[in-house]
Amino acid sequence: MLKKLSPLFLALLATPLVTSTAMAQSSIEDLDADGGKKAKKKKAAAGAAAETEVIREIERGVYLKAGMGSTMYLLDYAGTLRAGTTMGLSFGQDFLDQERRSMAWEVGFVTGLHNGRRWDQQDLARKVIQGDTRTFSGQVAYEFSAYPTRRIGVGIRVGGGVMLSPLLIHEQSWNEEVLPSFGRGTNVHSSPHPFGFGGPTFEYYTKLSHFSIGADVDVSYAVGFDLGLVATGYAKFSF
Repeated sequence: MLKKLSPLFLALLATPLVTSTAMAQSSIEDLDADGGKKAKKKKAAAGAAAETEVIREIERGVYLKAGMGSTMYLLDYAGTLRAGTTMGLSFGQDFLDQERRSMAWEVGFVTGLHNGRRWDQQDLARKVIQGDTRTFSGQVAYEFSAYPTRRIGVGIRVGGGVMLSPLLIHEQSWNEEVLPSFGRGTNVHSSPHPFGFGGPTFEYYTKLSHFSIGADVDVSYAVGFDLGLVATGYAKFSF
C-alpha cells in the first residue's frame, strides 16, 4: 500500500515546485520584454531628435583674423611708391548669424611697407614723400555676407580709420633740404590721415573646426595722402 502511495505523494509535492518555477520564468521574461520595449522607445526618440536637430558645422561669433597682402597707390604716388606689403591683425564679432547671411563688426591694426624713389628723383608736379615709406593704420569695419553654399560666403565691407606715415629720415634734413627743394610744404609725414574704404570680401569655411580663410579687396582713400587699392588674404579663427 505504501509503495502505491509513494509515487502519488511525490507527484503532489512536485506540482507546487514546477508551478512556482514556471511563474518565476514567466515574470523574468515579462521584465525582459518590458526592458526591450523601453530601450526601443528610447532609441526611436533619440533618432527622431537627431533627425529634427539642425547640425551646423560652421562656427561664427567672436573671432581673430590675421591677414597679409599688398597695397598700391593710384594717383599722387603711383609713380613714386611701389606696391608694398601689407599686414594686419584684427578682432570682431558676427552679431547676426543665420544660415544664409551674417553681419559683423571688426576692429583692426594694419601696417604697410613701400619702397619708393629718392626725394630728388621724384616728379615735382606731385606731392613729395620721403621715398621708402611705412604706414600704420587703425580701422573699424562693418561687413555683410551672404552664403550661396554652406561653406562659401560672399559679401561687402565698409569702414574707416586713421593712418600715420612717420618720418624715417632725419627731421632736420627733411625740413632744411627736401622741402625747400620742392618750393612748397607738405604734411604727409607730420599729420594723421583719416581714411575710408570699401570693397568685396570672400570667405571659405574649412572642415577644420573654427577655421576659415578668405580675401578682402578694398578701395581706400586717405585724406592728404592718396587713393589706394588693398588686396589681402586672411586666416580667421572663430570662438
